[in-house]
Amino acid sequence: MTTESSTQTLGFQTEVKQLLQLMIHSLYSNKEIFLRELVSNAADAADKLRFEALTDAALLEGDGELAVRVSYDKDARTLTIEDNGIGMSREEAIAHLGTIAKSGTGEFIKQLSGDAKKDSNLIGQFGVGFYSAFIVADQVDVYSRRAGLPASEGVRWSSRGEGEFEVATIDKPARGTRIVLHLKDGEESFADGWTLRSIIKKYSDHIGLPIQMPVEKYGEDADKADDSAPAWETVNKANALWTRAKADISAEDYNEFYKHIAHDYADPLAHSHNKVEGKLEYTSLLYVPGRAPYDLYQREAPKGLKLYVQRVFIMDQAEQFLPLYLRFIKGVVDSNDLSLNVSREILQSGPVIDSMKSALTKRSLDMLEKLATDKPEDYARFWKEFGQVLKEGPAEDYSNREKIAGLLRFASTKGDGDAQNVSLADYIGRMGEGQDKIYYLTGESHLQAANSPHLEVFAKKGIEVLLLTDRIDEWLMGYLTEFDGKSFVDIARGDLDLGKLESEEDKKAAEEAAKDKEGLVKRLGEALGESVSEVRVSHRLTDSPAILALGAGDLGLQMRQILEASGQKVPETKPVFEFNPTHPLINKLDNEADTDRFAELAHVLFDQAALAAGESLKDPAAYVRRLNKLLLELSA
Repeated sequence: MTTESSTQTLGFQTEVKQLLQLMIHSLYSNKEIFLRELVSNAADAADKLRFEALTDAALLEGDGELAVRVSYDKDARTLTIEDNGIGMSREEAIAHLGTIAKSGTGEFIKQLSGDAKKDSNLIGQFGVGFYSAFIVADQVDVYSRRAGLPASEGVRWSSRGEGEFEVATIDKPARGTRIVLHLKDGEESFADGWTLRSIIKKYSDHIGLPIQMPVEKYGEDADKADDSAPAWETVNKANALWTRAKADISAEDYNEFYKHIAHDYADPLAHSHNKVEGKLEYTSLLYVPGRAPYDLYQREAPKGLKLYVQRVFIMDQAEQFLPLYLRFIKGVVDSNDLSLNVSREILQSGPVIDSMKSALTKRSLDMLEKLATDKPEDYARFWKEFGQVLKEGPAEDYSNREKIAGLLRFASTKGDGDAQNVSLADYIGRMGEGQDKIYYLTGESHLQAANSPHLEVFAKKGIEVLLLTDRIDEWLMGYLTEFDGKSFVDIARGDLDLGKLESEEDKKAAEEAAKDKEGLVKRLGEALGESVSEVRVSHRLTDSPAILALGAGDLGLQMRQILEASGQKVPETKPVFEFNPTHPLINKLDNEADTDRFAELAHVLFDQAALAAGESLKDPAAYVRRLNKLLLELSA
């Protein structure tokens, strides 16, 4: 007989109340997914017990045959999911079932739009699958006892999903968790054996744990009264999917397994399933997700592969097997070369770990290369979600720098607007005769970069320029110096040298212009004073009067913004002022005899060049005053 004591009625966390309202109003477009979530949670509980039992065999309590059991009662209109896994203590039940026990809960709530179809895609990202039970149930009762606790310290958790839940201490002889769903009116189909078997087969066939249901009785057998314990039968394959032969696994099987391990509701974009034999023996199953998790840019957030050793679950987020820039990769690695009592400390380094990490990194990059080649539209989806993370690669992984560079995508002056769909191989394939460098320009936005005066000479000569406008791009190019033997050149930095792309006539004309404007160079240097490091005649410009160029070692705008945002001191730099010797404004300036007026005009040109470069003016009021003065003179 079960007895209850110490009953408490508690309120849900605010975010859970909001979530339950969405669940109750059919957030999921496909209601049957709730069963997948509850079965997956039960399987996870078994994995956790296996792991803890490695160091404390007493937790198995003499019962090492782990399984999930799904049963139903048509008359009572209930559905029960039971496991003999790790279970929960009273405190854990309150913590895990009364709150969304993850960072980022507030962010989850912010992203909810009220559109059921869109919002359903967020559920998996925030680990709130348990609450999906309320899609089909108007009351959920949970009975649990943590392995290792006495039978008298079981817990019953109960809620109708209306803002409160009740917790009581109970006697529970068996460890593990039993969840009883009291089905809503109209949801009786989930108390049907054939329906439940079909759902389990569809979504949970890959789980490496027996999922059992009572043996169905038909005809005369069904009419016979039988008070004995029901016979159970396993309704899934019950072997780890990654251990099966590829030929025996369908695309749907792979996709459903991904959803199980990643807690995602969208299919992955690609997968790679490999078994390594020889000096090292391990199996890996890696996936490229189709969308980014909410915490992708929190570098300290949990990440990594599920680690198994000889098919025994060891760790949920083993981050030691992939570099940080591949933190979006999901999957499983099962090794025969690690000890079953492996710890995080052991995983930090060592020849086995290093070798596996190197191989899994290469496997991941190969998978991305294949996706880019075979399914460019899917790769474009990947790039939109994860491109900025992949850009961290060249700095973190020198040995794979060239391979990573081949996976990068950029906007360009010959691309499709601001779409980042140009690969470095595409760019090189379009290079004209005499071009031996890859030209690029960083900018605050695509519009600002695409209209930069720095592009004028390249547009005139038909030379493609990559437009890099992500905040990380300037930092990236500090580590990406060449690709396929061709060096990168920032067209806004240093004294631009077009090499063979400039004819002898162009070079001669530039030399003559520089000599002819020596006096103007000197006057401008005196007028602009400490604002610039140098004044020189430009051969980058065809239409604009002036631009600002960076010194070869100076920080650009993107890097300065990154340093400022992180609170670091930004070294002061002075730009190079370049002017177009053939522009009418420059000729007018050259003919200006009044020293004060010359200085005013010089500063107006300098500020205009700064604005065109995306810079903020140090003294915008002075610029407005000078501009207004010029306008008044024109209207006089």
